Amino acid sequence: MCFYSRRMHFVCLSCRTAWKKTPTGPGPGPCPQCRGELIDAGADLAVPRRRDAAGWRALEAVLRAGLTFHGGCCGTGPGYRPRTPREVRERLALARRTGMPVRRALAVADPTALS
Repeated sequence: MCFYSRRMHFVCLSCRTAWKKTPTGPGPGPCPQCRGELIDAGADLAVPRRRDAAGWRALEAVLRAGLTFHGGCCGTGPGYRPRTPREVRERLALARRTGMPVRRALAVADPTALS
């Protein structure tokens, strides 16, 4: 039997905070701290520590590109997502070099394999 959490991470990039809760409406609503935009990042997100500025920059690049951490059932996760700014830069360089869409390039596990 599959078990997959319906509780999702809702992230505020400006506050560097995340809440895990069950979606109740059409949108995630505003941030409880700053009233800014909350992003539904999915259940499989590993939230960086608030002090980890590099981790939050990488997470912001991934979320702004439209990638999320929504997985499926039976252990099928969201796939590869970069966790450091260096990994983001490598994949953005791949996108520029090959003409690949940024969203797709950020999901590539090994950018050197495509060179």
